[in-house]
This record gives sequence, C-alpha cells and structure tokens, in this order.
Amino acid sequence: MNELRYRRASAWEYDLILREAEKYGELSHHTFAVVEGRFRDVYAVNERVWKELENLKVKPYAYGTFVGTIKVDKNLVEKFYPNVEFFYFVDVKKNYAILSPRAGFLFTTGKDVPRSGVRKYDWQGTKKLVVYDENGIILGIGRINPKSRNKFILNVTDIGEFIRRRR
Repeated sequence: MNELRYRRASAWEYDLILREAEKYGELSHHTFAVVEGRFRDVYAVNERVWKELENLKVKPYAYGTFVGTIKVDKNLVEKFYPNVEFFYFVDVKKNYAILSPRAGFLFTTGKDVPRSGVRKYDWQGTKKLVVYDENGIILGIGRINPKSRNKFILNVTDIGEFIRRRR
C-alpha cells in the first residue's frame, strides 16, 4: 500500500481551486492542503493550525474540511472537482438555484427538479449550479437542463447522498 503524502496545496493546485470558485463567485478561504493517495484530495484547513502541523513530525489524524478532489479528466486535463462542502468557502453570486420546500425535498432524496420547483436561479455559462433551499442552506450541486420543464435541474450530488449510500 502506498503511503499518503500530506502537504500544502501548490500554486498550480490553488489556481485550479480558485478557477472553480470563480465560476460561482469569490473564494472566501485561502489555505488548502492536499492528501496525495490514489487521487489528490483537497482540504480547507485553518491557517493557524496548519502552521502548527507543518512543524510536527507526526502525521495528522484529522485534517480539515474535505472540499474536493483534483483528477485528470478524459481530455487529460487536470481539474478540481468540488464537493458540496466546497461552497461553504465560496461567496456564491452566480450559477445557483433556490428551490421551493417540496423541490428541495425531492432534490435531497436524489431526484431531479422540475422548472416549477425553482423559485429563483442565476445561470451564467457553466452547466453546474449550487442548489439552495429558501433559507440559504446548501442542498447540493445540480446540472441545469434548460430544455426540459420536468427535469430542469438534474441532481449531481446532494446532502442526503451519505444517508442513502449502501454500506
């Protein structure tokens, strides 16, 4: 088994994270660490705690908030793939949708959302949207499907996925 490597995100990796955040708004957190294993998992870490960790010889047990993974896509391009928690570190201003309570329930149970369940949305180019309920709580990530009224927002991932996952 390969040993995991823990390190600060490189300038290139930070740029990948920053470019993904800019599709939705402004990145509000700036200290990220990478755990290299099969993939490069990205964590948002506390700057003060990180400075302490860098001086320790012991490998950390817990690291911060997992926010996504850097992988090479099918076109052999490195890309940052965010998870739902990433958007807690982004001041989202565009590419989002706000759902009605019923549509929010559907979405968090893994279902797609009809156009009638979307209270408000802002779509500027990217296919993915950050999905919220009416109270501003992040429900997940969806993909807009503007040609369909019945499946207007397709569920990519949501906060209920962990509970539904087979063990």
